[in-house]
Amino acid sequence: MQTIELGRTGQHVSAMALGAMQMGGATDERDSVYMLNRYFEAGGSFVDTANCYEWWRRPGSLGGQSEELLGRWMREGNRREQVFLATKGSAVPIFSPDLWDDQGQPNWELARRTFEGAGADTLRHALDGSLRRLGTDHVDLYYVHVDDRSTPLEETLEALHGLVQAGKVRHLGWSNVRTWRLERIRQLCERNGWTLPVAVQQQHSYLRPGASADTPSIVDFEQLDYLREHPDQTLVAYSPILKGVYDSAAKRDGHWMMENYTGPDADARLAVLADVAAEAGVKPNQLVLAWLLHQESPRVLPLIGPRTRDQFDDALPALDVKLTDDQLHRLNNAGT
Repeated sequence: MQTIELGRTGQHVSAMALGAMQMGGATDERDSVYMLNRYFEAGGSFVDTANCYEWWRRPGSLGGQSEELLGRWMREGNRREQVFLATKGSAVPIFSPDLWDDQGQPNWELARRTFEGAGADTLRHALDGSLRRLGTDHVDLYYVHVDDRSTPLEETLEALHGLVQAGKVRHLGWSNVRTWRLERIRQLCERNGWTLPVAVQQQHSYLRPGASADTPSIVDFEQLDYLREHPDQTLVAYSPILKGVYDSAAKRDGHWMMENYTGPDADARLAVLADVAAEAGVKPNQLVLAWLLHQESPRVLPLIGPRTRDQFDDALPALDVKLTDDQLHRLNNAGT
């Protein structure tokens, strides 16, 4: 597996990251360990989790299952030094029995209104909990999982800088964030000598969000332009294949992931994607991952989050797909 530099840190990480969100929840331990082992056999090292994963799977839970599983896996194989380990804080909802209905289904509207946020004490306690579950004294990358606009940025950034100074965190990241907030973060870090986040984890794929899409979680044209101008921050692309919708028109039809992407632009890009996939002899999902791996301005680090062994095994061939200049040109320029 190829590596890329994280920002301008000198730290090289695998060009494709493995997301552990569903490990210990929707994905049982046996299948999780299979995927982790296969990923490392393929040359990977960058594993991504969060303290909130997967609170929504079981009434009464507030997460931590993914971190606990990763901790066990690292201890059993003495792997900690081989893992570039990322986790996140700020997105655990404040506990309430109303977080689940009578059928045990999560109340996402309430969760999004009551996430714990990025206050200084909250982040310090959240990181300590993550370190305990992961069985390590530091993480390589620590994200603010959900941008918290109710807490002063100064408070959050100073606390994060303190965690770096204490040796508990090597690098910082931010997720689900507007571009203007990234610039404000940059200005405050420069002014105060605080540690600048070097990873920006956002939803990013081959399809482009429509004009009506309005979410801080999805990369838009402005954010791409900003990241081109600031290569000291690497775009980590979550949901890169949009729950696997590229392989199936039937799956795309009515799928909630398509709500922000439908329209003439999407139709045109899907048509070109199908043509190039046929030429390259790969599946459209695989081609999307390969296209992301080929992006240079800005560089993109796709983060896969398979739930099953088959989904994982289906993603790996993307690492070996080589696209011609003509194919890249057609893919890049498809649409309106």
